[in-house]
Amino acid sequence: MQPLNLSRRQMLKSSACGFGYLAMAGLSSEAALKSQSPLQSKTPHFEPRAKRVIFLFMHGGPSQVDTFDYKPRLAKEDGQRLPFKAAKNIEKSSQENLRLMKSPWKFKQRGESGLWISELFDNVAEHADDLCVINSMHTNGQSHGQAVMKLHTGSDSLVRPSVGSWMVYGLGTENNNLPGFISICPSRGHGGVRNFGSAFLPAVYQGTAIGDADTAAREAQIRFLANNASSETQQRKQLGLLQAMNERHLKQVKVDQEIEGVINSYELAFRMQSEVPTLMDLTVETKETHELYGINDKTTENFGRQCLMARRFAEAGVRYIEVALGNNRWDQHSGLKSGHERNSRMVDKPIAGLLADLKQRGLLEDTLVVWGGEFGRTPIAQGTNGRDHNPQGYSMWLAGAGVKRGHVHGATDEYGYYATRDKVHIHDLHATLLHLMGMDHKRLTYRYAGRDFRLTDIYGEVVHEILAG
Repeated sequence: MQPLNLSRRQMLKSSACGFGYLAMAGLSSEAALKSQSPLQSKTPHFEPRAKRVIFLFMHGGPSQVDTFDYKPRLAKEDGQRLPFKAAKNIEKSSQENLRLMKSPWKFKQRGESGLWISELFDNVAEHADDLCVINSMHTNGQSHGQAVMKLHTGSDSLVRPSVGSWMVYGLGTENNNLPGFISICPSRGHGGVRNFGSAFLPAVYQGTAIGDADTAAREAQIRFLANNASSETQQRKQLGLLQAMNERHLKQVKVDQEIEGVINSYELAFRMQSEVPTLMDLTVETKETHELYGINDKTTENFGRQCLMARRFAEAGVRYIEVALGNNRWDQHSGLKSGHERNSRMVDKPIAGLLADLKQRGLLEDTLVVWGGEFGRTPIAQGTNGRDHNPQGYSMWLAGAGVKRGHVHGATDEYGYYATRDKVHIHDLHATLLHLMGMDHKRLTYRYAGRDFRLTDIYGEVVHEILAG
């Protein structure tokens, strides 16, 4: 008997109300599954330096002059009036005052590289020789909503795909049973789901949220992933019927990206049920690992769990992972000292633990870690003990795959207000991240509404000066 030449979808549609559609997903080889999936691993434009990104988002805007941008002149002239014009974005109360405020924390030169890092990040400072600090970041967003969206999508006002979505669109995933993009405990405000959304890119490229900033990391889950009401066999039948109906509709309309996205999402969700719970089970990690991330300490437990989950997902092949200290925690218009100290106690040890863990596992060689907020804070006081928003000049750092280690790029003025040397716009950062992942930001485009869109719009230059030789 001659074999029938049926496509995968034809065969599955004709098999017992679609039951075979999901059964085949489990029985087919990994290569066959990937060849049919928009998430299949894709060839980059050129040899990548990094395989994945972990972004540690500090929502609210940590102060650069209190963390990674040491300004001795600010301390020397504490209480004096700012000797040049302030930016227009600061509140009226600050405009009338313009009083310089020194950092409440001491700075030290750390490691063999001699990077200046404040005591707020004593644990991270132990990895100074792995850090590439950019002290000349600047952005357009004056408010949190604008700046957070700009950081995550490249636009401060329009609905655009997020950085992680662009990366998965360009590269696919390394693990067919997991999303390519995961956001752990994301903030609900200042863009909310748009910060990990795919906008006009197919829905299969959007980020998968694990919990949110209002949920403790130990309780965070992927919504609707588990189905305790039905057995696996029943779920297969239910999903098979849905897939058959979707396929029939797709055949009628010929092209429907939303239906294609639903079909692929259902397939992925079913496969995720077996792998995700295992990856999120941190009890399998050793006591030493828990201590490394600060999970046994009430102060550091929550962020420590997020960072450990990020390492486990990175190790399993997720392309882009965001970990957030959300809910605008770094926004200290007042109470700077108590607020920043509280925040640093929560994240300093877990971040240092993540860097150490990645390094000892050999993952830091092909994993890029990025730290920062949507903007920085002014060197002038707001009230008696606060700082206003400062998108004119602030700090971010990178570590790991493809970047110089123990290196500082760019500078702000002597007070830490405006980026003045080797300035890096957020578009430049995005272009550089894509470059490190093997993608040309000018070639990574998507046709929508009659034009080609890209993450960096018509802007952005790769910051070659921070790339390792």
